[in-house]
Amino acid sequence: MTSVTELLNLVVELDRPFPNDSLPGIEVAPPARADERTLAWIDDIFGGSWSSEVNTGEVIIARRDRNPIGFAAFDPKGLRFAWLDALGREPGTGIFGPFGVAPEERNRGLGRLLLLRALDAMRARGFVRALIPAVTVERLMRYYADVCGAHVAERFEQASLYRPARRALVMASGNGSNFQAVLDASVAGALPIEVGGLISNDPHAYAVERARNAGIGSVQIVSWNRAVEDRAAYGARLLEAARSQAPDLVLLLGWMHLLGDSFVHAFPEMLNLHPSFLPLDPRRDDVVMPDGQTTAAFRGARAVRDALAASSGWVGATIHRVTGATDRGPVFARRPLRVEPGEDEEHLMARVHELERGVVRSGVMRWLYER
Repeated sequence: MTSVTELLNLVVELDRPFPNDSLPGIEVAPPARADERTLAWIDDIFGGSWSSEVNTGEVIIARRDRNPIGFAAFDPKGLRFAWLDALGREPGTGIFGPFGVAPEERNRGLGRLLLLRALDAMRARGFVRALIPAVTVERLMRYYADVCGAHVAERFEQASLYRPARRALVMASGNGSNFQAVLDASVAGALPIEVGGLISNDPHAYAVERARNAGIGSVQIVSWNRAVEDRAAYGARLLEAARSQAPDLVLLLGWMHLLGDSFVHAFPEMLNLHPSFLPLDPRRDDVVMPDGQTTAAFRGARAVRDALAASSGWVGATIHRVTGATDRGPVFARRPLRVEPGEDEEHLMARVHELERGVVRSGVMRWLYER
């Protein structure tokens, strides 16, 4: 039996054509780049960390009544996951996945159809083998073996991919509910990082009390009095405080101060949690939602309030790498959230905070796997 702590890389030999089946009432598009609506649908249904992978390669999409119901992606470009460093870099090897079918459409043959069509498309493009990476579930291993003859080629101990433990510095300005969720997940082993310190720019932020209650070794209050200190001087103090922590990762969880270029350059491994569903293309100022609606990206400090003011039917959460352009760094994980009719800001913010916890975990785990 496969241990849940073991990752398996499976291989399918592409030395034969694969069946090109069809199912009644389902349209299966030929391989192409994924459209924005399908990428948003993938995040909504499958948890938020796949769309940025799918967006780098090609995908076969199945639709019923013009609505996406399943997909099989392949040949992604530029992924840095540790499990791709051996066989995944060999000439002739193509990467299969991610791959998913909507829950209501499972066990009807659609997964098999999409898998085989994707493998046949990879063979047509000249790949001699397909790598199905990081399989952790025995049932999935048997599925791939039965459907396409996949066999185990490489094994990894999952924990070895994030050892030694990475030290994280959290920066927070408010209540710190996401900070608490990270602390709890770290203690429980669900998020394998060490939270070594907290910086807050508000001495009254409840995040500070959370850190002290948790016994965090370094809690620093670096507040800014604009009347006596200019932005550059404050930025220098903030940078000195963060450097004293020597973090592997800086996590901005409700941090309400725009960081200067010198800070961003000093900490290239920095992720920010933002309370909206941001586009994968950082140049865009709008984003397509799972139902096909296009809405503003809602960057900035009041994203949820701005979404309500614009009567948007959707909000969301995104964790992204911090760059010099505000809320425009590469996306690590994101998930949309539909606004309920008549919902007020307080109720919606509570639901966004619940969504954010999963997005943070997904984003940090992806960061760990790419080390």
